[in-house]
Amino acid sequence: MAPPSNRRPGYSRRAQYGTFFGYVIAAAGALVGGVLLLVSSGNGSVFGGMRSAANDLTAPAGQAAAATRSEAGSWYDTIAGFFTSGSRVAKLEQEVALSRVKLAEAQALANENARLKEMLGLVGQEPKPVVVARLIASTSTSSRRFALLGAGSQQSVRVGMPVRSPLGLVGRVLEVGNNSSRVLLITDGESMVPVRRATDGLPAYASGKADGTIQLRLINAGINTVKIGDAFVTSGQGGLFRPGTAVAVVSELTRDGAVARPLSDPGATEFVAVYPLWDEAQKGSELKPEPGTPGAETK
Repeated sequence: MAPPSNRRPGYSRRAQYGTFFGYVIAAAGALVGGVLLLVSSGNGSVFGGMRSAANDLTAPAGQAAAATRSEAGSWYDTIAGFFTSGSRVAKLEQEVALSRVKLAEAQALANENARLKEMLGLVGQEPKPVVVARLIASTSTSSRRFALLGAGSQQSVRVGMPVRSPLGLVGRVLEVGNNSSRVLLITDGESMVPVRRATDGLPAYASGKADGTIQLRLINAGINTVKIGDAFVTSGQGGLFRPGTAVAVVSELTRDGAVARPLSDPGATEFVAVYPLWDEAQKGSELKPEPGTPGAETK
């Protein structure tokens, strides 16, 4: 009688060895993964060099993918805008009318501030960005919130530099590679930004909640005067971020502060600007005063 063609692994020594080595490889992989997880949880920067090197290798592909997403999104927006143009135009006209009033008020305040600065001999300069680069990717569902920037040390990017979009603060540089950088977003749980209310300067700290929102905690304990819709900007404390940079708008109140929605969404942001540290920018402006201001040399 012929032996059956489909036999169990126990009848074949080759199959036994294959099964055995498969279990050995799986156990070794799980052991190595567990060791790496324990090491990284104790010191998150231990693999920073490896991450930076990997980011540099994948940066060109990420740049191409980001450009493709931008082109596809623009085509989709064009088609969708054709069907919703009427309602959008009416809404935009209303917003333009309101913006004209706000612009007039802002212009009056700017003129008043300029006059007062001239009287006090103060000159404020907006620091120039170190580099403007594409935001290649960002995490949206992880418990940690990072973004990958298409610029690194070869573009003069350094650790700690603030990253901003036209709408507001995005985060700060955490790790730097040759041509890419890792950005800690303001929505990450490890992020802490000193802020103040734009209207009256109420001080607070903004920390990420790792769910796309920001927790605002007031510095002065007492009655919570924060209201829904209040805008918070950077205060300049600590010397990292330039004062007055938009951060978030309050969407929910809590006992000791509020929950706010960040104004700058990394997932919808294509290009960002990297700025020097605020205290270094201030020292540079003090060394080079504007002509005609106190302290400037006249020839």
